[in-house]
Amino acid sequence: MFSAPATAILRTLLLAAPVFSANATDWSTRSIYQLITDRFATANDSAVPCDAGARMYCGGTWKGIVNHLDYIQGMGFDAVWISPVSANIEGATSQGEAFHGYWTKDFDTLNPHFGTADDLHALSDALHKRGMYLMFDIVVNHMAALEPKVNFTNFSPPFADASAFHKRCFVAESPDTSNQTAVEQCWLGDAKLPLPDLDTENSTVVAKLLDWVHKLVQDYGVDGLRIDTVKHIRKDFWPDFSKAAGVFTLGEVLINDTDYAAQYTEVLDAILDYPSYFQLKNTFLDTRGTFSSVATVLTHSQQKYKNGLFRTGSFVENHDQPRLASLTKDSALIRNAMTFPFVHDGIPIVYYGQEQGYQGGTDPYNREALWFTAYQQEKSLVQHIRLMNAARKEAIEYSAAFLTTPMKFLAIEDHSMAISKPPILALFTNVGTEIAQGVNWKVDAIFPPNELLVDVLTCTKVMADGQGGVNVPSAYGMPQVLMPAASLRQGGAVCPSVATGIRARSSGLPGVRVTWAVVMASTLFFVLCRGRWV
Repeated sequence: MFSAPATAILRTLLLAAPVFSANATDWSTRSIYQLITDRFATANDSAVPCDAGARMYCGGTWKGIVNHLDYIQGMGFDAVWISPVSANIEGATSQGEAFHGYWTKDFDTLNPHFGTADDLHALSDALHKRGMYLMFDIVVNHMAALEPKVNFTNFSPPFADASAFHKRCFVAESPDTSNQTAVEQCWLGDAKLPLPDLDTENSTVVAKLLDWVHKLVQDYGVDGLRIDTVKHIRKDFWPDFSKAAGVFTLGEVLINDTDYAAQYTEVLDAILDYPSYFQLKNTFLDTRGTFSSVATVLTHSQQKYKNGLFRTGSFVENHDQPRLASLTKDSALIRNAMTFPFVHDGIPIVYYGQEQGYQGGTDPYNREALWFTAYQQEKSLVQHIRLMNAARKEAIEYSAAFLTTPMKFLAIEDHSMAISKPPILALFTNVGTEIAQGVNWKVDAIFPPNELLVDVLTCTKVMADGQGGVNVPSAYGMPQVLMPAASLRQGGAVCPSVATGIRARSSGLPGVRVTWAVVMASTLFFVLCRGRWV
């Protein structure tokens, strides 16, 4: 437990909490577009050179993001996850420059490469005017140093002394990887680029981190936090940190172990679903993979995580993992993998550039500049993501139970699988485009008898049989996403020519509970506080 000073600060922060905030339930309706600020867009849209392999700043800014919100929202995303905003170490290191934002030098100063406080406020305002959420990536486990022998006086107080950090030892050099104390207290990085590990058992350090995250969230109207390197800090640190933040927390627990990851669902709102990611990658992108293993891993996660898979972020690409197109050139395998997060129980997350078919491998080659694509919207994968975002929103609008109904795995064969998440029936395969003979999905009694269904990816009609089952052949190894025609709103974004749903779209934004009194109070709060804590 924290000392009296840290507990008192937490109590003060909670009493001064924001007037409104986005919680886990609010976020469950959203889909997230993850971007690296330095690589998404420049302020003036100049197509400056950017060699991902060089690991240098390329010039992306918060203004650049604002300029291309139409592009993001046009794909159906209603939340944006940006890089860490704090000032990082400057200059060249053994691993290049800190363009990604994860090598903090000063928590309380913004990274000048990305813009000014006014620019960041403008991004927050622009998103909120569109009804979109803003997610900050944050790092609280460590700071970064240029010197092999760390000069702690280069950090701002209270971190300007070695006592604010754990004793030097490197996680990578720990002889016992099962030693959780070493995982939590040894340093990331290496002797050439050490990442000193903050002593989160130190009450002064804890008090500073609680104060910092609270002020950061309030000043910039942050709706959610993606938290880096969560498993490297003791678990009982996280509940009070989340309370101080006052918004949705999504933790990175990078491990292929459901039982281990499950521990962190007890202390944070949500975690990135890494165990599922590793299994999905192995099965969806390899024609030799079998779908029984996917069902086994995901079912285990549904059982072990505190809230099942509902409080997770589902993804198939991010800045730490190779892009799909670097692992296979088979378009059918890629489409199957990209479809899955949208029928997953959790929140779908798409990493920038995925929609443009980027092919970068491991870090740093998966951190390409997006401006070379000219943000083309007619690309087939852009349209695929737009359709899946729209289909998920139609499913939520048609049935609120979509957000609380766990995936059910049906008709599992070596190379095919069906997932029922009413009103969606998603059909997956990993046979690929080159196989001479496809597969058949045969699912029994899942819909009302003789229900008219639509594959939302092609707008092809499918009729359920007299028992409500479906028997559907694959087409060139592509996935299919079947929904009742009655669940699709006439005149909507999904197959309007065959949609028969007549419901009116509900007014307001899903998950947002705001009254005029709240709006006015919140506006006054931000006016009074803006410019403070920068």
